[in-house]
Amino acid sequence: MKPAGGHDDSELDPFEIEFRAEFRANRGPREPFVNAQGVVIGDHDYESVKSPLEQWSKDTEPSVMAGEQWVHPYKDIGFRTRENRDLFERGIAPSSGVFMHPAHAVSSSDEPDEDEIFPVPEVLDEP
Repeated sequence: MKPAGGHDDSELDPFEIEFRAEFRANRGPREPFVNAQGVVIGDHDYESVKSPLEQWSKDTEPSVMAGEQWVHPYKDIGFRTRENRDLFERGIAPSSGVFMHPAHAVSSSDEPDEDEIFPVPEVLDEP
């Protein structure tokens, strides 16, 4: 990725958080950069004429917007969420919990078979 020109001061950024040392190593550039689509990432100008979002049509393949080239390693607004701040600033991993569903077992695959948890009665009208 090549650095982008611009007026952004990479040292003073409202979206940047105070990353713990273990999350700063080999993280990537602090300055804005130009991705493969020609869009500047990290300059806080979220409307770019080269962005697929600005040229979206029924023929646009959504995967073109996927991947690390669309996320700045330091200046992404997603870092401001409580869960990300806990992880990246305090070293507190997200809490895991069992996702509950009223009729289906949807947690990990090492649990008992669904029929053991939710017994299904035999059909009574079989010969």
